[in-house]
Amino acid sequence: MNIYFLVEGNSTERKIYPKWLEYLIPELMRVDYHDQVDNNNYYLISGEGYPGILYDGLENAVDKIAEIPKYDYLVICVDADEESVEERTEYISEFIQKKKINLGKTKIEIVIQNRCLETWLLGNRRIFDSRQPLDKPLSDYVNYYDVSQKNPEEMGSYEMRNHADFHYEYLREVFRSRNTTYSKKNPKDARERYYFEELQKRVRDKPEDLKTFQGFLKFCERVRNIINQSDEGQRLI
Repeated sequence: MNIYFLVEGNSTERKIYPKWLEYLIPELMRVDYHDQVDNNNYYLISGEGYPGILYDGLENAVDKIAEIPKYDYLVICVDADEESVEERTEYISEFIQKKKINLGKTKIEIVIQNRCLETWLLGNRRIFDSRQPLDKPLSDYVNYYDVSQKNPEEMGSYEMRNHADFHYEYLREVFRSRNTTYSKKNPKDARERYYFEELQKRVRDKPEDLKTFQGFLKFCERVRNIINQSDEGQRLI
């Protein structure tokens, strides 16, 4: 099993996804260069934003996969931004069809972060207690929409330019309330296993929340099952 991950962000995703894959699919080892994949490896690269990821990023991925025909999946990870999950998925699927992209045995998996990666990270219900006194602007954000109780993926944009800007600022303020920091270049605790396990606990306790995050988890579970079944088959030979 070899996977080519093409992520939208140039910073946060490149730091967080490798940690999550380490937790979810420990059998899958990262390589630094696309032509180093052999067995149970993955390569991860940024598409440098949207929609550029669908042009230069995807075009480069297609060329590299054609050059090294060992990849089982091309996984495209993008934000929903101001569109619905369905709209963004349909647009990417139609783009792939119009470009007549055919990767042979390599399957394409589209992962939508609704609205952005920070939206998923707001799903950790233990990073702050909304019942305690909070400083502004976090108290205003919580009064507007309490992500510890309500699904972060359904939160609006408050008074900011767009959803992603607000969700990012909300997360920064949550971290600040814990006397730490969060930034795209340095997500700090958001990468740690304990933090990730709280996101998993959130969707186990409230399966109606963070549906797109659950989609990513299910894909990883499917991959790990394939790897384990393959390894078991090899042992029986």
